[in-house]
Amino acid sequence: METIIDKLYAVIEERRDSPPPKSYVSSLFAGGVPKIAGKVTEEAAEFVEAAAEDDEKHFVYEAADLLFHMLVMLGQRRVHPQQVLDELARRFGISGIDEKEARKHGGGYADGQ
Repeated sequence: METIIDKLYAVIEERRDSPPPKSYVSSLFAGGVPKIAGKVTEEAAEFVEAAAEDDEKHFVYEAADLLFHMLVMLGQRRVHPQQVLDELARRFGISGIDEKEARKHGGGYADGQ
């Protein structure tokens, strides 16, 4: 079954590969990594600010904004969200401390880098 992430990412890829003139996503792609990174940074700050509030609806709204802009950055790098989900699955059940320590010693990334 196709998830909303799959559907969104398909639209993001379409905007990247065939940019319509009046598209917010296309304008982000036109600015490349710097423009998209600026939006991810902005949205991450808004997400953190919303976490400190007692407004669940606003928090969810900001989480959606952050996730959307992360998907655009994945699209810029041509990395499918499933790759990120696979990496999370790989880490599942591994202590975060152990996983971080493995990266320090040349392991820990999905491809062994």
